[in-house]
Amino acid sequence: MTHGMHTDTHPPYLDGDRDWRDSATRYALLPLRVFLGVTFIYAGLDKLTDSAFLKDSGSGSVGDMMRAVHDSAAIPQMVDMALESPVGFGYAIAFGELAVGIGTLLGLLARLAALGGALISLSLWLTVSWASDPYYYGNDLPYLMAWLPLVLAGAPMFSVDAAIRARRRQRLGGYR
Repeated sequence: MTHGMHTDTHPPYLDGDRDWRDSATRYALLPLRVFLGVTFIYAGLDKLTDSAFLKDSGSGSVGDMMRAVHDSAAIPQMVDMALESPVGFGYAIAFGELAVGIGTLLGLLARLAALGGALISLSLWLTVSWASDPYYYGNDLPYLMAWLPLVLAGAPMFSVDAAIRARRRQRLGGYR
């Protein structure tokens, strides 16, 4: 086995000359960030504007939904906590989705926003969509997986975080 053997024929760039592959790599997470940001903003607004959702009971209410998934949830104790105040839980999810969506779309505290999105998706997977059979019919697990690259990488391009980092570097004289 030879260590250090390079199979890539693309030479490293030292002078800033970049080809399309370098650009594609730099912008690779941008479509995912836009999709998740817009989707979570929409989901939060949809919940806040749905008169049936933010109720303790009734067709389409968060309370009835939580009671319906209680017995099939992976962690029914999470559903029990939501059922202590279904309306409060509904507002928490809606405002959480809005905060996550806005943070992700703007790239403001992007890793924290992505972690919030991952936690929302994880909690919904363990409760609401856990009983999906086969498992890939439920949408919360793919959303959880989609959040993970943004948790790891943040929002390095077209973001408030990137602007803050650039300004900090400029203030420190190019270091850091």
